[in-house]
Amino acid sequence: MSDDKLVGIVLVSHSAEVAASVAELAKGLAGGGTAVPVAPAGGTEGGGLGTSAELIAAAAAAVDRGAGVAVLTDLGSAVLTVKALLAEGDELPAGTRLVDAPFVEGAVAAVVTASTGADLASVEAAAAEAYTYRKV
Repeated sequence: MSDDKLVGIVLVSHSAEVAASVAELAKGLAGGGTAVPVAPAGGTEGGGLGTSAELIAAAAAAVDRGAGVAVLTDLGSAVLTVKALLAEGDELPAGTRLVDAPFVEGAVAAVVTASTGADLASVEAAAAEAYTYRKV
C-alpha cells in the first residue's frame, strides 16, 4: 500500500515531550503495518509549555498525503488553537479535521485505523470510539 493515500495524524499537546511520546506509542502499537504519517506538535517554539499555531500548521503540512489530516489535542487551549487555524481556512491542508477523542487512546486508535488505509471519517470514528473504552 502506498503511503500517499493514508490519513495523516497530528498530535497536539501542551508538552513537546508528551506529544512525541504519544506519537511513538501510537506508532509502536500499530505494529508492523503500513507506516502512518504521524507528527507531534507539542509545546511552543521556544520549548516551553503551551501550543503553537505555527508548529501545528507545520505538522499538518508534513503529514498531509491528500487523504485528510486528523488532529487530536490534549487540553482546552490546544483545541482553541486548532479551531482558530481551521477558521482561518488556509492555514491547514484541505481535509484537516479536529477529532474529538481522548488523547492517548484516541491517538492509538487513529494510527491503527489509518494504517489499514481507512478514510478520514473511519479514522475519526475509531478515535472517538476510544471514549467508550472502560478500564474497570
